[in-house]
Amino acid sequence: MTNVQTTPWRSALQSMLPRSLRMQLLVFLLAAIVLAGAVQGALAYRAALAEADALFDYHMQQTALALRSGLPVDAQGLGPGLDPEDENHEFVVQVWTNEGLRIFESAVGAALPQIAVLGFTDVKARGGTYRVFSMQTRSQVIQVAQNMAARQGMARSLALRTLAPLAIMAPLLVLAVWWGVSRSLAPVERVRRQLARRQADDLSPVNDAALPDEVQPLVGELNLLFERVQRAFEAQQHFVADAAHELRSPLAALRLQLQGLQRAGDDAARSAAAERLSAGIDRATRLVEQLLTLARQESGTAPAEPVDLRAVAQLALADVAPAAQARGMDVGLLESDAAPLPGNAEALRMLVRNLLDNAIKYTPPGGQVDVQVRAEGGHIVLTVEDSGPGIAPEHRERAMQRFVRVTADSTPDSAPGSGLGLAIVQAIAQRHGATVALGASERLGGLMVAVQFAIK
Repeated sequence: MTNVQTTPWRSALQSMLPRSLRMQLLVFLLAAIVLAGAVQGALAYRAALAEADALFDYHMQQTALALRSGLPVDAQGLGPGLDPEDENHEFVVQVWTNEGLRIFESAVGAALPQIAVLGFTDVKARGGTYRVFSMQTRSQVIQVAQNMAARQGMARSLALRTLAPLAIMAPLLVLAVWWGVSRSLAPVERVRRQLARRQADDLSPVNDAALPDEVQPLVGELNLLFERVQRAFEAQQHFVADAAHELRSPLAALRLQLQGLQRAGDDAARSAAAERLSAGIDRATRLVEQLLTLARQESGTAPAEPVDLRAVAQLALADVAPAAQARGMDVGLLESDAAPLPGNAEALRMLVRNLLDNAIKYTPPGGQVDVQVRAEGGHIVLTVEDSGPGIAPEHRERAMQRFVRVTADSTPDSAPGSGLGLAIVQAIAQRHGATVALGASERLGGLMVAVQFAIK
């Protein structure tokens, strides 16, 4: 219920705030300056009033002390007063004898009631309030009074003068904050302009010099993203070029086989040409499927779901069983460990199936292909071994590239097939953070492919 009630207010507040980082900083900082200035001004005003009040009390006290010996102790009454027009009733001095006779007043007709309270007190008189200080000597009582209205007016004037520097400094502080925020965010604006001027194919790194520490990681990640996109673009460009080159030959072969079928003079020739055309179509279809698979694997990301690699290997063995039986080969799964790991089950099945397809294709009929899954420390290792000719050590690194076909005794690109099987394996392995290594099988004498997965 609380969330339902507070959400509209939060949404309204967020809608009122500007979306610009500069404006948000300025709004919050300027609001803080105004609030702090108001609080400081109020406190300074109250302090100035209190200090002025204490100062006036001190002056009244000193005036009374100065009059302690200023009048004769045997005075009998009032002396001549001032002209009423020249009198000032804001500040009144009275002197009384101990017997209650007023012997002096600073202004005629300004007499205040005699009070018995010594020290400071507030007295209602003459339609207002007077602040009165009374002190008693051995023979006299001296009273000094000040009109509170005039006193407070002077105190407010003094207090307001203390606020003048704050009133001058506040706008200067606002300008300093505005300048500081704008200067601090200038590198961010520079990056924005740099990106706005870019063409769609410009993936060069963004200059992160002089950026704030809070923004620099964002620009760093943006540069890493540009780098990954650049590599993806380059890979796609190479892929398109290689695919166009590789598809040219099978399409030309299909055209020749179609022409042979059209020119066949009898049924036997037409049947043979049709078989060759069907086989060529199958090879072209397989090549296109592998190209699409490779493109999909190189451009995708591996979802994280629990996968048992041993079960995946068993499914892949079932996929290639018909091809292995047709060639009279012994293909099987050796004793393996349960190997759960995060990944995409279909992609891993394709990885194992491509390794088995390659092994069956390059191993002579009647040969042997073995698969094994082992858990070794913090890794899971999938190995596929065959009894075929293997790959010469100097050709193993290049054999992982696309459209490269090699065997143990052949030169590159002379072996049958499309040369995409190991490239697809490499792409899927990279998606799953695995490494692929080619070596020699000591047990079967042919090629051994080891795919090592890190257990997270």
